[in-house]
Amino acid sequence: MEVSNPSPLSMNTPTNFHLPAIESTADAALAARLQHKIDHKTKPLGALGLLESLALQLGLIQRTESPALHAPQMVVFAADHGIAAEGVSAFPQAVTVQMVANMLAGGAAINVFARQHGFALQVVDAGVAADLPVHPQLQARKIAYGTQNLCVEPAMTRAQVEAALTAGMQVVQALPGNVVAFGEMGIANTSPAALLLARLGGVSILDATGRGTGLNDAQLLHKQAVLERALARHPASAPLDVIGELAALGGLEIAMMVGAMLQAASERRVVLVDGFIAGAAALVALALAPAVRGYLVFCHRSAETGHRLLLAQLNAKPLLELDLRLGEGTGALLAWPLLQSAIGFLGEMASFESAGVSGKEAA
Repeated sequence: MEVSNPSPLSMNTPTNFHLPAIESTADAALAARLQHKIDHKTKPLGALGLLESLALQLGLIQRTESPALHAPQMVVFAADHGIAAEGVSAFPQAVTVQMVANMLAGGAAINVFARQHGFALQVVDAGVAADLPVHPQLQARKIAYGTQNLCVEPAMTRAQVEAALTAGMQVVQALPGNVVAFGEMGIANTSPAALLLARLGGVSILDATGRGTGLNDAQLLHKQAVLERALARHPASAPLDVIGELAALGGLEIAMMVGAMLQAASERRVVLVDGFIAGAAALVALALAPAVRGYLVFCHRSAETGHRLLLAQLNAKPLLELDLRLGEGTGALLAWPLLQSAIGFLGEMASFESAGVSGKEAA
């Protein structure tokens, strides 16, 4: 059987990672023009709520008063985690490769939503602990066959992290369109996400740790104890070394997603951020390049406790709250119609002047 990646990165492979240049989306003059356009639509001021701030953000990303969205892309990064050996997930590690196969067969939730909303879907093998068959929708970017058990040693070497960041950047460079959504698949990946939130966001590991794929109370207590031990195993660097922390506590799909977010922002693409795992990647990306913030659209608030705390840390207002806890990028695609509506009202809704409608009179 032909496989997608028979030669993952060795521990000593050199990398060429360079942080891409990312422009701030801040533009006071353009923001004022966009806000004027929004405020003079045939509606009371602020009546469209978050849709108005979303329209403003999209205009600033694209540097225009008439933003447009085209060729939206959905990229799912898949990898396994050594910490799964500690029993922190309700599902066995074998589910990762099984769910990747399901995605490539078109049967996962993310496939359904991608078809519904017209997103081109690709799955990226960042570090699945198995050889995967060649498939036209699968990108072979395997860095290793899963991470190491971070309760015992760092999850990755620095070279592996930098290779994953670089690969994520390369994935985005090859994509068409000006909108990209990122999802993930990896059993036990809420554990590295919680650890990164605790380390980079200053949240206690007990608060950051949730039920993931559906742990019961006893399993949750076990997971919290495991992650407390893992965090103690890797003391914080001073000053904070973001890539070093990602190597110690993260995951290959998270690292690759960080690189993808950085590259997307450098190309002024709209970045749709899904749930807790994608949020953790966003937290790392922001720590590396704060200007990324203006390009991120936080699509939903999941049922995972850590995700709520992460969004609060970033002062981010998500577009949806549906108690999702699936991952894959599903929440990002469910929010897509709201972006289309933001573009639609900004471009097509009449102004008071053009419609001959009287505006609100001064009191």
